[in-house]
Amino acid sequence: MATDHVRQENLRHVVFIAASAAMGGFLFGYDSSVINGAVVGIQRHFQVGPVEIGVVVAIALLGSAVGAWIGGGLADRWGRTKSMQAAAILFAVSSIGQMLPFAVWDLTVWRLLAGFAIGMASVLGPAYIAEVAPAAYRGRLGSFQQLAIVLGIACSQLVNYVLVRVAGGDVNNVLWGLQAWQWMLGACVVPALLYLLLASVIPESPRYLVMAGRHEQARQVLSQVENADVDVDARVQEIRHVLRTEDRPTVKDLRGPALGLLPIVWIGIVLSVFQQFVGINVIFYYSSVLWQSVGINQADSLLISFSSSVINIIGTFIAIALVDRIGRKPLLLIGSAGMAISLATAAFAFSSARTVGGEVSLPDVQGLVALIAANAFVLFFALSWGVVVWVLLGEMFPNRIRAAALGVAAAAQWVANWLITVTFPALSAWNLPLTYAMYALFAVLSFLFVARWLKETKGRRLEEMG
Repeated sequence: MATDHVRQENLRHVVFIAASAAMGGFLFGYDSSVINGAVVGIQRHFQVGPVEIGVVVAIALLGSAVGAWIGGGLADRWGRTKSMQAAAILFAVSSIGQMLPFAVWDLTVWRLLAGFAIGMASVLGPAYIAEVAPAAYRGRLGSFQQLAIVLGIACSQLVNYVLVRVAGGDVNNVLWGLQAWQWMLGACVVPALLYLLLASVIPESPRYLVMAGRHEQARQVLSQVENADVDVDARVQEIRHVLRTEDRPTVKDLRGPALGLLPIVWIGIVLSVFQQFVGINVIFYYSSVLWQSVGINQADSLLISFSSSVINIIGTFIAIALVDRIGRKPLLLIGSAGMAISLATAAFAFSSARTVGGEVSLPDVQGLVALIAANAFVLFFALSWGVVVWVLLGEMFPNRIRAAALGVAAAAQWVANWLITVTFPALSAWNLPLTYAMYALFAVLSFLFVARWLKETKGRRLEEMG
């Protein structure tokens, strides 16, 4: 009974610290998607065209790519928790800057800084959680990152909707001395300060502590997170043995025979790219504009965006329940098949859009089909690729290259995200149905890639990855 009590205490503790680290994912989701509700307001306030507003939306993604690229190195140099604290400060400062911009260029700089923080959070959370979580729970605890992301997305859409309603239905209306869109962008400072607090109280990763020669602290942390029947001294020796045989990972360590990189690194990169090339962030960055383009008013389009975010959360909980039961690979295959069918259905529905008197609309039946297909796509993504890719990136790489490889894969994900974000306005204006058909094709290709190249990692300890 005493052993069971200790095991429960340790599990509660590891759940707390994993959830605290995943707070970066919440900020990641909030800060990356809040722009969805602010786009129209920014465009009107600064009187800029689609090119300028496209830069404002997409620039954060380039910042994210840079943040993800160097985030792994910072985590190895400063430690996981100190790097999280730095990211939290960047989130807070950039949120205030976005809320009070002087001009478009000023807003763009703050968006770039926010993107840098997002990129850091995208690397730090999965790496830290993978390193503190017992193998039996690592999949579910690793899922906290994506759960936090989708909660951040949903929260931003809800905040946007509430602010627009309070402001009288228009994002440019003045509310408490500022326009509603400014409050949307500034509200992120609250979770940023909470993230800073949590990152200041959670323990450092035991693997980083061993790497830094702080073995006694590593033992203390391991005794708090591992099961009671685990030999802590043996675990420290295991980690030391792995670390003795490796150098601090850099991009040079990722070199291999397959087009200049190790095959496992390419698998991580391709997984990251497919996660974005199916077009998921079109829903979260442009959904309000998309639904307005087919005849739905501003407030209702934000409500639809929020409902998609709720479905995203439901799918994420499904993934958390299944990822350690049926494994990573089966979930990805289910998700790819479901996304392909949903996106193809959406493409068919959008082909019925008609312009009458300058107003674009969908017939009632096709409009309902498009809405159901779009939300089905979100559901299949959330219960598979949304969660599993982050879990895999935190655990699939060998110890000696994990931080650097995760940084490269996450950077590739942000570049792919940027490509989808900057191309969607032009592609959708040219041919919206064909754009969604292209995303459906990428979903099919993702199925084939996973079936052929991905190895299951369920239940394996990090030291076993090779």
